[in-house]
Parts: sequence; C-alpha cells; structure tokens
Amino acid sequence: MFCANDIHRRKSRKIHVGPVAVGGDAPISVQSMTNTETTDVAATVAQVRALEAAGADIVRVSVPTMEAAEAFGQIKSQVTVPLVTDIHFDYRIALRVAELGADCLRINPGNIGREDRVRAVVDAARDRGIPIRIGVNAGSLEKDLQKKYGEPTPEALVESAMRHVEILERLGFKDFKVSVKASDVFLAAGAYRELARLIEQPLHLGITEAGGLRSGAVKSAIGLGMLLAEGIGDTIRVSLAADPVEEVRVGFDILKALHIRSKGINLIACPSCSRQEFNVIATVNALEARLEDIREPIDVAVIGCCVNGPGEARAAHIGLAGGSPSLLYVDGKPDHKVDNTRLVEELERAVREHVDRRKQADVAPTDVAAKKAS
Repeated sequence: MFCANDIHRRKSRKIHVGPVAVGGDAPISVQSMTNTETTDVAATVAQVRALEAAGADIVRVSVPTMEAAEAFGQIKSQVTVPLVTDIHFDYRIALRVAELGADCLRINPGNIGREDRVRAVVDAARDRGIPIRIGVNAGSLEKDLQKKYGEPTPEALVESAMRHVEILERLGFKDFKVSVKASDVFLAAGAYRELARLIEQPLHLGITEAGGLRSGAVKSAIGLGMLLAEGIGDTIRVSLAADPVEEVRVGFDILKALHIRSKGINLIACPSCSRQEFNVIATVNALEARLEDIREPIDVAVIGCCVNGPGEARAAHIGLAGGSPSLLYVDGKPDHKVDNTRLVEELERAVREHVDRRKQADVAPTDVAAKKAS
C-alpha cells in the first residue's frame, strides 16, 4: 500500500527566496502571481497582501517595463512576503529591480541578449544574494527547437532549459531554480522527470495555463500530484484563470492530500445523500468561509449521518456525526450533542478552542513564567 512515507524527495541544492528556503530539506513552498497592473501600486499591494493572508510563501509580480520596475520598488516597501520579479528580454529592468530589493529574478539568460548583458544581470544577482529562476514554457519555445522537434516535447523543453542552465554554470552562478511548464500534464511531467536527472537545482513545478477554477484545479492536482508523489518538486504554483487566492488554496490542498505539508483546515465532508440529518453542503460552505483565517493544521470531519459519521469524527481533531441532534467529537471522543440549527457556530467554536489549546501547549514553561512575571 502506497503512503506518504513512500515519497522519497529528490535531493536538491537549497536556495533562498528572501527568507524562504527552496530545495534541500525545506518544506515545499506554495506560490502565486498577481494579475493586477503592476503600475497600479495600491491594487497590487492589496492583492499581494491577500495572497499572503491565504498562506502564499512567495508571490511573483510581472515587471514588463521600467515604469513597472519603479512601481515594484513601492510595492516591495509595503509588503513582507518575498517577491519574485518576472522579466523578459530587457536586462536593464532586471538590474533595476535587483537594486529595489527583488527576492528572485525570473529571467531566462538566453533571452537577454549579449554576453555582457547577461553577465551584468548575473553579477547583480550574485552581489545581492538574489537567486534566479529559469522558466521554460511549451508555448514559447525557441524557433530552432520548434523546427527540430516539430512540436513541444519533453526533450524540447529540457533542451531549452539546459541552454539557460549552461549559461549560468559558465558564469559560475549556481543559485537558481528551473521550471519546464506545459498545459499538457504528460508533457510537463515528462520534462520535469528528465530535468530532475540532469541538474541539482530545485524545481519549480507548474501546469501552465491549466484552465478555470474547476478544470484547472483538477489538471494541476493530477500533474503536480504525479511528480510530487515521485519526490520531484521543491516549490509549486497552480495556474488558474481565477482569483490568484484560489491558486494558493488549491496548492495547499494538493500538498495536504499527499500528506506532504499541512496548513489550515483539512476538511473531511461527505457528499451528502438522503440519509443526511442536516444540510451538509451548506454547513461545509459556511464553515469554510468562517475558518479561512486558520493557519494551524487541523482535521475537521463533517458527516451527515450515523453510518460513517462516528468513525470519521473519531479520526479527526474535531468531528461531527449527523443525528437528531448531531454529536460533536473532540480529539476522537464524544463531547456533546448539538442542535442541528447551531452546527456551524458550534463547529467554529470547537475548532477555535482546539487551536487556542494547541497554541497554549506550544508555549514553553519558561515563556509562561516570563509572561506571568511581566
């Protein structure tokens, strides 16, 4: 039987995007990208903060012009989450955002132009301790590779990536990560598997242009899930035609499903049927909305009847087994009966009390004593 303990993570070089470690033994980080106009500083800052509140470890910002680079400097000064700057072609933009505090440069060295320009960007990154992300995309392969392979293939994506890797290696720069994204899950997975054999650097996983919220989440879960289960991947970005906050939520849901990383509520809920003693779907939707701020890992089971309810409720930190009234479980034990008109309120209270107890238990005795003394 396959389980989380069977996942053996690929060994990779550890780099740092600001204070966030990527690769090595660091937790797999979850990223997203803003979709506001970067020159609209207020809107971009608001979205970055929303992504951070949702749990994003790293946020990427597109910087297509020098005007956007100057706006990036203002954005950077108003947020705390590490920011990656997405730059294409113009090396001067890369140099400017490096001065303004970029935590990572997403830039393909082969697209910058002359050797002296590439060296200038690499030197700026090295001098400031900024890593680089090489990002290859099936939709923008070099023309000679399109001609050579006829269509995007795993081999084409890897060959493109290795061209950029070789430039950085020739310049003695090793602090980089690489992505080889495609919208087809098998194309992307094949490229990542091959690249994982060739380099020691961390891999940024993504199924690019995956689609809308539902279809994109499914496609990303399949593609990223295959690779993560094989131990491939050090940071992930779910690409959805939806609110970027949803990318973060789906990203953590994928990691939770694989038992790789827990953050926030892990909700176990039945799909509901005619046996349900209360409206399970409405209860779950209301509960999710109320508990979006919870960051501590906690299992919550909401089951509408007494068939599977007691078993699932006992296995969760907080569980509800449907009945008339329903029965609330805390840490695997029956706690009290709940009137079905007050399920959401009682579940929220139980979850928050559980989180508070856990936080209190995590405070060291010396810290308690110091608090009392103050």
